[in-house]
Amino acid sequence: MSDDKTAPDSWNPDQYEKFAAERSRPFFDLLAMVRPVAGGTVIDLGCGTGELTARLHTHTRAASTVGVDSSEAMLAKASSFAGDGLRFEAGDISSCVAESSSDVIFSNAALHWVPDHPRLLRRIAAGLRPGGQLAVQVPANYDHPSHALAAELALETPFVEYVRDSPEANVQSVCAPERYAELLDGLGFSEQQVRLQVYGHHLASPGEVAEWTKGTTLLRYKPLLPAELYDSFVEQYRSRLVEALGDEAPYFYTFKRILFWARL
Repeated sequence: MSDDKTAPDSWNPDQYEKFAAERSRPFFDLLAMVRPVAGGTVIDLGCGTGELTARLHTHTRAASTVGVDSSEAMLAKASSFAGDGLRFEAGDISSCVAESSSDVIFSNAALHWVPDHPRLLRRIAAGLRPGGQLAVQVPANYDHPSHALAAELALETPFVEYVRDSPEANVQSVCAPERYAELLDGLGFSEQQVRLQVYGHHLASPGEVAEWTKGTTLLRYKPLLPAELYDSFVEQYRSRLVEALGDEAPYFYTFKRILFWARL
């Protein structure tokens, strides 16, 4: 679920899919908002390992669905789902949409890697045909210790020397739900649904939250730090996380996400 803001080699499908069931719940909630477009054209921005893109293709009954991702590791796994109108290709999800070419543009847990969402949504909306649908899910958990502690640690020595000037590590691109509603209206969408939803995940322990974030959030820092320093970063992060979250086992991990759907 990546774009070129994060080095493709940073993505590890096995790490990401340790919590596949939990990560897929927002996808299915978003998918339920999308109306079928039998015989139409669909794009999935940030397709990852492809299994969920295949579900999107089936749900929409599209003639053609293309999943786009910049991670070679993710696309290698996705290739097994190709066929019957579904294909996958490498690309930058921030700029790969052709004007007025799609009936549905879908993106699950990917657009938060791209800065300037007002500009990004304007570009994506231009890729929709009249009556086309846009469906997006982005995490909104930046105030939770799972995310906040990583951002705080990255500003400390010695890590800050490597991440200080990196927009990849420092950008916080996700807007408030009401801002997305305003943007969609301003772009001319005739219908929209925007919601903030909290997903609760039962993990074995607070320390397991670090395993979750190693598959996503911590990838902001992995390509910027030397390997040994990144290992040190993860261990310090894990220690602070356990200190902040306590020793509750199992641990109930709350994760906020924004889901929105709109139709031109």
